[in-house]
Amino acid sequence: MTASAPIAPVNAQADSGRTLGRRRRSAPGGQNRRPGFIVYGCLAAVVVGGMFPLWWSFLIGSHHSTILSQTSFPWWPGGNFLVNAATVMDTIPFWRATMNSIIVSTTTAFSVVFFSTLAGYAFAKLRFRGSGPLLVFVIATMAVPTQLGVVPLYQVMAALGWTGDLVAVIVPALVTAFGVFWMTQYLRQAIPDELIEAATVDGCSMIRTFYHVCLPAARPAASMLFLFTFVLNWTNFFWPFIVLGPQNPTLPVALQQLQAAHFVDYSLVLTGATLATVPLLILFVFAGRQLVSGIMQGAVKA
Repeated sequence: MTASAPIAPVNAQADSGRTLGRRRRSAPGGQNRRPGFIVYGCLAAVVVGGMFPLWWSFLIGSHHSTILSQTSFPWWPGGNFLVNAATVMDTIPFWRATMNSIIVSTTTAFSVVFFSTLAGYAFAKLRFRGSGPLLVFVIATMAVPTQLGVVPLYQVMAALGWTGDLVAVIVPALVTAFGVFWMTQYLRQAIPDELIEAATVDGCSMIRTFYHVCLPAARPAASMLFLFTFVLNWTNFFWPFIVLGPQNPTLPVALQQLQAAHFVDYSLVLTGATLATVPLLILFVFAGRQLVSGIMQGAVKA
């Protein structure tokens, strides 16, 4: 009997602790409070606002060209989308332009992620003379407008004989100052210096340390950078329009041919815009879960 006497106070203390924990979790302003109606309403408004341009393009593309001149505008799709899509594919080199955009966007995205991670690791964790001013110079190049370098860049591509080829679009975009800055800022906080010192003590070379320590930690930021770069190059129109010819265009340049005539059929133009958005939606559907899991994993490690 003497051995079982302290059980009641211990149980009472545990019950009071659980009750206090529930009170803390349910207290106003607590960190574990569930989102309310306002949060869900704002998120729904953002989703609707982001999806409305795509819905509008699909809506116009599913009707005839006279839909915009009608007084009573229908808010439901018609049955003319497949016909307009077939017309778009017959009018422009759609599949060739799509393949060109996939090649350009994928190649540049992988290249930007690779070189930016290397440069970001060097700027963030390696100590060498002039690293600070060199990083400032790289960041300062972001303030220079792209249009200022178009003429000398085109002259270089013409001298190399690359005009009209996809290599003229890929090579200038192999690495970006934004990617270097992005990875530098992330790796500076994500990788402790003690972890690199421990890898060095264990006999890892610089390349092995980069491969085994830096790359796993850089996965969340690298995934975001890959998507940003892919979308940026997929929608890029200015430089491919200048350096590529009409026989070898990317998708935005090919879609521009739909409105080159005196009469612009907006149903065809918006049908082409909808078709050009479908690969991006597929990419986000398949890569979204890995992207979110990578971001959450990096947040937990941080």
